[in-house]
Amino acid sequence: MQEIKCPKCGEVFQVDESGYAAIVKQVRDKEFLKEIESRESQFLAEKESAVQLAKLELEREFSEKLNNKETEIAKLKSEIETEQITKKSAVRETAAEKDKEITELKNKLDSFNKDKELEITKLVTKMNSELSEKDNLITKLNGEKDLTEKEFQLKEQSIKEKYETEIRFKDDEISRLKDYKLKLSTKMVGESLEQHCETEFNRLRATGFQKAYFEKDNDAKSGSKGDFIYRDYDTNGGEFISIMFEMKNETDTTSSKKKNTDFLKELDKDRREKACEYAVLVSLLEPENELYNTGIVDMSHHFEKMYVIRPQFFIPIITLLRNAALNSLEYRNELAMIKAQNIDISNFEAEMNDFKDKFSKNFRLASEKFHKAIEEIDKTIDHLQKTKEALLSSENNLRLANNKAEDLSIKRLTKNNPTMQAKFDALKLTTTKNKKS
Repeated sequence: MQEIKCPKCGEVFQVDESGYAAIVKQVRDKEFLKEIESRESQFLAEKESAVQLAKLELEREFSEKLNNKETEIAKLKSEIETEQITKKSAVRETAAEKDKEITELKNKLDSFNKDKELEITKLVTKMNSELSEKDNLITKLNGEKDLTEKEFQLKEQSIKEKYETEIRFKDDEISRLKDYKLKLSTKMVGESLEQHCETEFNRLRATGFQKAYFEKDNDAKSGSKGDFIYRDYDTNGGEFISIMFEMKNETDTTSSKKKNTDFLKELDKDRREKACEYAVLVSLLEPENELYNTGIVDMSHHFEKMYVIRPQFFIPIITLLRNAALNSLEYRNELAMIKAQNIDISNFEAEMNDFKDKFSKNFRLASEKFHKAIEEIDKTIDHLQKTKEALLSSENNLRLANNKAEDLSIKRLTKNNPTMQAKFDALKLTTTKNKKS
């Protein structure tokens, strides 16, 4: 038996070996659970610190790489803008030269008109002079005059025809210059716009587009189709850019002139159905519209990633979009790597949360059993306390009974009992007689 002193009331009571072991185990389990809770808090703090450090490091590296790439993008945009300014300057110089030629032609025409007027004036002056000097020869000169007038008419007609020829030549030259300004070096004689673009691309396919796909769009199952689809692939065979092309020129339209914007909605629909990233309208429509004659026109305010160009910008826009996609390909790979790392962190957190859930479940079950054991111990202690009180009460009764037994005597038993007194007296007398005998 072990003695235990209650810390509340100070009472000392005894318990057997099993009860004492259970109480000791209770105290030891509490200390063990405190240690587990402390270790769990420390582990969670270390884990949170490690995750935060990893996230901060990844964010720092990503920020540095993003800043570097933004610098490269800014540099590339600057180069593109410089190239566009150079091209625009070249176009302006060409236009200035042609305007100069037109001015020279106009000056020649004005000079020709002045010469013609001067020559006519001289002829009239000469005729008036001859008439004033030879009034007496009017009759003779009338015949000569008629002849001269016919010659003058013929000469005037010749001059007029020459003038009209010069005017026609000037108009043709102006038209040619306008067409040259519109098309620059693009030759459309004897071939359609589609054939021209396909020829231009195939001429550069072997040197600049070895892995590219550029073919006619023949899939019209959705009700419509574009003209050409361009796709390009990286060294791993992954597609990194795709463009839907639509070609429009004056011969493709009806007598009512259409605008470039009339074809954008259908082109965007075809682009989405064929899963192309960009859409480009190669157009000769609206030849007098300077918006389309100055370069590549971004139509993203109507439809995303859509452009309208003249035929001379067909190869340049493919090159620009392809180079931009190649530059962004590195960003895509880096983002995929960071995404994979984030997935690893998420998996680590998921495993950690799973461990915490399982640990919490086991802890909850152990805690329930622990509390149940404590309740059973409390019940046992209460039962032992009641047993103790019962035993103490029994001991008190036994003490009283023992005291009463000790106080019990024949005299007290026979008091107020004459019969028993007579019996005991007779027995005592008999005993005395026997002893004497």
